[in-house]
Amino acid sequence: MDFKHVSVLLNETIDGLNINPDGIYVDGTLGGGGHAYEVCKRLSDKGRLIGIDQDGEALEAAREHLKEFEDKITLVRSNYCEIDTILKDLDIDKVDGIVLDLGVSSYQLDNLERGFSYKSDAPLDMRMDQRQVKTAADVVNTYSENELFRIIRDYGEDKFAKNIAKHIVMERQKKPFETTAQLSEVIKHSIPMKFQNKGGHPAKKTFQAIRIEVNKELTVLRDSIDKMIELLNENGRICIITFHSLEDRIVKTKFRENENPCTCPPDFPVCVCGKESKGKVITRKPILPSKVEMEENPRSKSAKLRIFERRYKK
Repeated sequence: MDFKHVSVLLNETIDGLNINPDGIYVDGTLGGGGHAYEVCKRLSDKGRLIGIDQDGEALEAAREHLKEFEDKITLVRSNYCEIDTILKDLDIDKVDGIVLDLGVSSYQLDNLERGFSYKSDAPLDMRMDQRQVKTAADVVNTYSENELFRIIRDYGEDKFAKNIAKHIVMERQKKPFETTAQLSEVIKHSIPMKFQNKGGHPAKKTFQAIRIEVNKELTVLRDSIDKMIELLNENGRICIITFHSLEDRIVKTKFRENENPCTCPPDFPVCVCGKESKGKVITRKPILPSKVEMEENPRSKSAKLRIFERRYKK
């Protein structure tokens, strides 16, 4: 199966990076290489791109897609949370820009064996990195009812989380969950009929929640933004594309904290905490896809782009 992924907010992200042709850039979620390709096109012979992805199939697809730039690129199979170690190993101190596109690729959704989609029957997997041990089946079959409730409530923001968790535990006592169809059916029966046609497929939120848990997506994001900003050169930018409110909230909060980290009470005449600003939030409001993009690529509808620029105290 060909690795297909339409890069969301592509032009907006490339413009947002404000590319220096001689600079070093990192694509922390390389995917099929869509954003990386456009970055490479704008680099001089001195410029360089580091592509990181934990999905081996994505990395191979990107290598093929970017082969005309092979002298400028270094591809690494890892999670973007390891960016500091990766750059250190490559003897790179600072970079000029970082891109994160946090969406699941079309390839991952459409490749049934990966178990990301609730629209077909496949093994319950959902691992971005196939080297990882824990799968979606492990979460569904071994987590307590309370843990499942918390995950579905917090990561899926589903108001029927309690009922869904209860039904999952009841069903797995009869037979362990093995496939996406099994799980999807149980979720469907946990939600009152009159709510089933509102807000998309009834299993959508629970599948999102389990995928986030399997891949520790929010923890990785929360723990990575500060160090990524530290790795930027003066005027270097980080562009992050999110696809649901939980991710966007983390990015918005982290960018704001890095712009204004002062923890002094507002009535203090001068700052005494000593925490200095790391730069400036470029996007006061997130950049959204155009109407044309949403029509051409319906999966882009929930995308939001936020940009932060590193500035050092003079």
